[in-house]
Order: sequence, then C-alpha cells, then structure tokens
Amino acid sequence: MNESYPIVSFMGLRFNLANDLAILASCVIIFCLVFWLARKPSIRPNGRQNALEYLIDFTNGIVKSAMPGKEGKRFGLFAFTLFLFVFVNNQLGLFFQLDVGGKTWFRSATADPIITMSLAMIVLVLSHFFGVVFNGFKGYMKEYVSPVSFLLPINLIENITNFVTLALRLYGNIYAGEVLLLLIRQLAFSGHGLLGGVSFVGGFVVEVVWQGFSVFIGAIQAYIFVTLSTVYMSEKVISD
Repeated sequence: MNESYPIVSFMGLRFNLANDLAILASCVIIFCLVFWLARKPSIRPNGRQNALEYLIDFTNGIVKSAMPGKEGKRFGLFAFTLFLFVFVNNQLGLFFQLDVGGKTWFRSATADPIITMSLAMIVLVLSHFFGVVFNGFKGYMKEYVSPVSFLLPINLIENITNFVTLALRLYGNIYAGEVLLLLIRQLAFSGHGLLGGVSFVGGFVVEVVWQGFSVFIGAIQAYIFVTLSTVYMSEKVISD
C-alpha cells in the first residue's frame, strides 16, 4: 500500500504524527477506562470492579504461567499495562482511520513496524536488566554458555530472533488486517448503478464480518505478545 504519513522534525528527530496521535489516543482511552473501572472500590465488588479484577487476574495469570515463583510478582503491573496498550492500539485502526490531503493521520500504531519493534526492544532491555538484577552479572553471563560453551553463538542469535519475531508477528497481523479492511471498503464503493448497490451491500456485510474477526485477532495478538514477552523475560530472570 502506498501510504503517506505526516512527519514532523524536531531537534533532528522525525516524528510520525499518525503514530503519535494513535498512541496518545490509546493512552487517554486506557487511563479513562481504568479510572472508571477503579472508581469507588468496595469489599463487595460491583460489575465495574469485577471487570477490572478479572483483567488483572488474567494478566497476572499470564505472568504466573511463565514465572510461578516470587520473581513474577514484579511483572504483574507491566503485563497488565502492556496488554491494555497493545490491545487498544490493535483495535483503533479497525474503527477509525483518518486520511486528509493524501496523508494518513490516524490508524493503529501497531500497524507500524517501528512501534512494534520499540515494544519488543522494551521487553528485550527489561529482560536483560532483570536477568542481571536477579542472578548477578556472573549468573546472567553463565546462561549464554549453558549447558556447553560452544552454544554461545546460538544463544546470542536467539536473542536477536526473539526480538525480531516478537515485533514482526504483531506488526504483520495488524497491518494485514487493516490493508484487507481498506481493500474491502474500496471494493464496496467501486461499482456504479445496480452493480454499485450490490457491491456496496456486499462490501458492507463483508466489512462487518471482517471487523468482528479482526477484533478477535487483535485480542489474540495482544495475548500472544504479552505471553511471549513474559516467557522471554523468564528465561533471563529464572536461573537453572
């Protein structure tokens, strides 16, 4: 797809406003949602509090499955925040895309490989950082030569492949979904006369079905991203 985005340069850095606006919108949505769900907590939870507690238990369960020991207690909030951020960003472009003057001003931030690679980089840096925190530098380095020293190159390559696959899996699924959605919309408005009416109705039905399916895919991809992130972090944090 030949897409063009508004770019702003500041102090030698280039900012894609489509990404920035989507990230800002997702942060506002997540803050308002969690604030609304967490208002007036009680000993006997109501519907909103139950929903928030279920979501927290869900992300805590992801962490515990990878890090069942005391190490996992540090990563509950991280998994909760990461899941909400990825999930909301996966959905934004499905319901609202803004194109003005031949430029795309708004769509899912996770449909850009730069954003997904940035998220994967955060996971990569935190996993190595906490690997040193929990195991010490000597214990952290020992993992690269275990069980035998000649596995060092393979272990180093594994770190790179984990980073790349984590980022590109999310990007590929969300980008492909938005491209197909755009093609369906173009198809719906491509006909004329009677054929145009048929193509519009058919395109509308297909778009509704595909949007529902894409919401499911976006949720699954958020779950997979958080799950793999905690697994990669557990490999560094938990020593044999």
